[in-house]
Amino acid sequence: MKPVLAVTMGDPAGIGAEIVVKALSQSSVYERAQPFVIGSADCLRRAMAQTGIELSVSTMAALSDLREASELQVMEGAPFDVDTLEMGTVSADCGRAAVGYFESAVNMALKGDIQGVVTCPINKEAVHAAGFHGDIGHQEILARMTGAELTATMLMTRGLKVAHLSTHKSLAEAVAYVRKPIVIEKVRLTADCMRFWMGAEPRIAVAALNPHGGEGGMLGREEIDELAPAVSELSELGFDVTGPLPADSVFYRAINGEFDAVLALYHDQGHIAIKVHNFEESITATMGIPFIRTSVDHGTAFDIAGQNRANADGLGRAIDAAIDMMNGTLR
Repeated sequence: MKPVLAVTMGDPAGIGAEIVVKALSQSSVYERAQPFVIGSADCLRRAMAQTGIELSVSTMAALSDLREASELQVMEGAPFDVDTLEMGTVSADCGRAAVGYFESAVNMALKGDIQGVVTCPINKEAVHAAGFHGDIGHQEILARMTGAELTATMLMTRGLKVAHLSTHKSLAEAVAYVRKPIVIEKVRLTADCMRFWMGAEPRIAVAALNPHGGEGGMLGREEIDELAPAVSELSELGFDVTGPLPADSVFYRAINGEFDAVLALYHDQGHIAIKVHNFEESITATMGIPFIRTSVDHGTAFDIAGQNRANADGLGRAIDAAIDMMNGTLR
């Protein structure tokens, strides 16, 4: 059988079911992998009715029921009553279902039963309402379930890949987090993952924190005290790393092919660059876990849920990237 990918439906009140139906209606998806959905078959049928897309749907009681076929094969998660579903609203039941879908996929991946996981968005408020107070999002659930000591997020779109030193930290906390040992471990993690995904040694640029790279210390000393020493040590260890480079130009240089990835130092520094460059096809990948996991880089979009207005390009790209990563051909 082709590589098996679990696609988790995400929050039932969001656009997850709609983009799953749209993405998995493309026959090209089935040429390179065998995807199946973990979610609600009734939600997916409702999405098909809303979008006018007709797909053959079969439910699976277990992974052993999966067949190599170009149809929507669904493994039901926790029981979910679609008749009570209010699209576009925060719901503890939806948050509980979304986490359950994802946890099922992670457990299968950890056992080696599937080769990758592709995720649709969950809603942080709904997850919190469901009682998962320590799980801000997918990243935190992955850290909890895999026991990984170091994980990081990489955003990618066509022509640009950005790893993050930190993500869910306030700006003040993120600045305090810019320390030489942390920079070294995140660049090493990025290089190790990209080497596996690309099948080649990656060229990595480290972004500066301060305007103009600190202007020799006049606008901040993080470049002098933390970033440059980290880059120097990494270079001595044999990594192809450059920096720190001013953030107002480093992403442009990467887009032009000078670097394979950029290490951004905080959430918005990297996210803004990716989304301005190509928002609709931007996705995320998790580094530091023992299997491939990619995701769309947008939220549940409650404002348009159930209206047949969601763009599924991101999910299609996330599926393609996961397959490329498994084959060591990511570009």
